[in-house]
Amino acid sequence: MPRMIVIGYRGDLDEALRRRGLDPFYVVQDSSGGPAGRQSCRVADFENAQEVLRAVLARRLDDVVGALSLHEMGVFTAAFLRQQLNLPGNADPRTVLSFRDKYLQKSSLPPEVRRARCRHVPVGTPYRRLVDELGGTFVIKPAAGAGALRTSVIHSAREYEDALALFPGASDVAIVAESFVDAPEVYIDGIWEGGELRWSSMSRYYEAPVDAARAGTLAAWVLDRRLHADLFRQAETIAHQVLGSLRAPDCVFHLEIFEEETALTFGECAVRIPGALSPRVNELTYGVDLFDAEISLALGESPSRTERDTTPERFHGYVLLRSPDSGHLTQADFERAFRFDEIHYDSSPDAPVGPYGRIGQAIVSDPDESKLEKTIHEIVRFNVTGGA
Repeated sequence: MPRMIVIGYRGDLDEALRRRGLDPFYVVQDSSGGPAGRQSCRVADFENAQEVLRAVLARRLDDVVGALSLHEMGVFTAAFLRQQLNLPGNADPRTVLSFRDKYLQKSSLPPEVRRARCRHVPVGTPYRRLVDELGGTFVIKPAAGAGALRTSVIHSAREYEDALALFPGASDVAIVAESFVDAPEVYIDGIWEGGELRWSSMSRYYEAPVDAARAGTLAAWVLDRRLHADLFRQAETIAHQVLGSLRAPDCVFHLEIFEEETALTFGECAVRIPGALSPRVNELTYGVDLFDAEISLALGESPSRTERDTTPERFHGYVLLRSPDSGHLTQADFERAFRFDEIHYDSSPDAPVGPYGRIGQAIVSDPDESKLEKTIHEIVRFNVTGGA
């Protein structure tokens, strides 16, 4: 059976690979390892391209037809594997760096793309220098991070020192500082092919990922193009400018934008499958399978034809459910209070806790996007307050 090297694991991609008649070989970096019945190997760091290549070569895999990464941390390594193993898809690791390092990305954009001021933070950079350059409130984050991990909004010298303490070792390019943009966020998930936006959708976060990562809730819902025509037009213009100027390879991408009152401000863009439940809600809303599109691109094929202007019958959104701040909830409590398309909630004392405090997840839908937004807010409040 043709084999696909996959950096990271998630069950929905595994199912998509099996539907395509592909045998995945998983490279993982957590203690749980790969899934039962699947070949895998463990490495210490997805970003260590040498380590991953050594692990793959040591297994002497045959009939390898492609490589892809589920994780932001593995996109450079996946390109490196394609280059070294003569596999199809994007095999230019240097191009990928423009979608990993926040400073390289923002500093390479044309002037018409509005974005935060951004700079690397070399070892020993004083707090006052960043205040002078970026303002009294700024953001510290990994230069090549993902998912709002180790991201801090800085208001004081003490907060700055606490943020730096999250980064062990000494590197002049490990950290970036950015001017703070105080605005809600939307994001585009899409397919870029041949220098054009082949397909895209837009969603709105319930709250910014940086807030969700601090004991908040990660939730989002798909937006109705008919209700936000100007927002879609402006956002897709930014997507073309960003992906075009950075010479993006054919890819599935995830691009975040701040909705400031006067204009849209570019946040950042990744060339990978979107995280959380975004692939699922896009498939339910539009019938577009981003996992299948990613697999096609890794095989050097064009993704299945999609219709960008189809008006969905129902719009979908998701909530990553967590433990309530007080009281106790079960899945039955959620199901008595709301009507779900899909829900799973583990209320046991030893429930595994994932990113953003996740112990469950839910998908809801509505023909009316504004009603869907209201439902998402109600579910989050119910979850946080324990149903009170």
